[in-house]
Order: sequence, then C-alpha cells, then structure tokens
Amino acid sequence: MSVVAIPTRRHPGVRPARPRTGPTLTITLDLAPGPLSPRLARLVQLLGELAESGEGQLRAVDDIAPGPRPAARPATVEPVVAADQVRILTGSRTVRRGDQVVSLTRIEYELLLFLAERPRRVFTRLQLLSNVWGYEHAVARTVDVHVRRLRAKLAGAELVTTVYGVGYRLADEAPISVEYGS
Repeated sequence: MSVVAIPTRRHPGVRPARPRTGPTLTITLDLAPGPLSPRLARLVQLLGELAESGEGQLRAVDDIAPGPRPAARPATVEPVVAADQVRILTGSRTVRRGDQVVSLTRIEYELLLFLAERPRRVFTRLQLLSNVWGYEHAVARTVDVHVRRLRAKLAGAELVTTVYGVGYRLADEAPISVEYGS
C-alpha cells in the first residue's frame, strides 16, 4: 500500500471562480487486494466521519478494495424527495427542486452553493462579492439583484434570509442539501 498527498494545483493565469477558505489536502490510497487491516479500516472510518460532519469531503469511497468494509453502507436507493426540497448536485453543477431542474446562472449557482456550505453564518454584500464573484469593485447592490432573482427562481422555498443592516445568510430551516461527487 502507498499513500500519496497531492497539494492543490494552481494554474498560472487562471483565477479560481471561488477562492478557497482554507488549505486543501487530497489523499490517495493504493490498496492491495483483500480485506482492509484494522488500522486502515479505522482511517477510512475516520475520513467518513469527517465528511459526514461537514468538515471535509470524502470521494470515491467505493474504490476501496473488495472484502469486509469497516462500516457497511446501506444500499444506495434513490430517496423520496419532498416537492420543496432543494438539492445542489456539485458534480453536474445542477440544482433540483423536488424532481424538477432549476435553471440558474453561474453566479446564482455559486451564490446558493456558497451560502448552503456555510449555514447560520451572515455575510455582508462585500464578503459575498469577494467570495462568490471573486472581486469587490462592483456595486454592492449587485448582490441584492442576484438574491432577488434566486428567490424568484426558487419561489416557495425559503432559502436566503436578509439580515437587515448586515447582509444575507441561509435560512435556518432551509430545505436544502448539497450532494458532492459525480
């Protein structure tokens, strides 16, 4: 078995759509065929717990070698989705409300994803311009226009709350989930 840590690559001249809020570490495990050792099984379990807690993302868990798994996952069954449930599918960059696809612009998608990844946190218009748009030299009311359009497209789903005199945040009871992966 070998373990490789790959730092995030930055391509010269290409600015990311949304700056990262912290460092990124990618871990790749090349496993020998057969069952996992107890220590490796514990590592996989801890990575899964980190992903479930929202502190990290765990991808390609199904690539683990065949054999006994540390924690059996239930069979993947397509969940029944409520009509007002909003799901952000990051792999395909789509947003679904119930079983309908909601057509969003790039900025509307990025704004919704940014707020959904940071629930219960209030952001000023300038913070949103910096983190979602990637710059601060636009009119701060630009954020208001995009929030209004986002609310109109997701009418009935109370997602974005205005904090008067400050900015915006994701609503406490927002019926939203972010699904990472393909």
